[in-house]
Amino acid sequence: MKSSYLITGCILLLACAVMPAQAFSAQSLAITLDANGNAQAHFTYGLSFTEQIAVFANITNPVSELKTVFDDNLNREVTVVNADSSSADITIPSFATISQANGTETMTTPAFSLSTFQNEIRQNWWAPLVSVDMTPEVTTITFPDGYQTIYYNQISIPAVTHRIE
Repeated sequence: MKSSYLITGCILLLACAVMPAQAFSAQSLAITLDANGNAQAHFTYGLSFTEQIAVFANITNPVSELKTVFDDNLNREVTVVNADSSSADITIPSFATISQANGTETMTTPAFSLSTFQNEIRQNWWAPLVSVDMTPEVTTITFPDGYQTIYYNQISIPAVTHRIE
């Protein structure tokens, strides 16, 4: 009986070793700013079957990894409000800076990059089993007056300055 478990385990291990890499891929990042410069970010991504098993088995925790990357990248503590196998909602305090000049308010968002997250995932022992692409297909930044800046297939987002009308 023990030998059948051993043989089955070896076959599964071999299958995992030779299977093609699965993909963890970013799909979209939507950042919505409030009048105080705080942001709500909605990040959607796809987890492969292998990654879902890793999350289920607590081998990895994408929520804590996302939080760490945003904390480090933005130099402020963020809150992951909700996360599941396809998306995460993140609150980012004081994301945009606000300045006043001649009665006009201007908001500026910081430049940031998801390449750090991509590199951190690649450092894990299970990284050879996955293909990581943290470049969102679409990144949208929405200001309180409804103005939007949209970026396509960019892992690094530049600072955005917008005059609030």
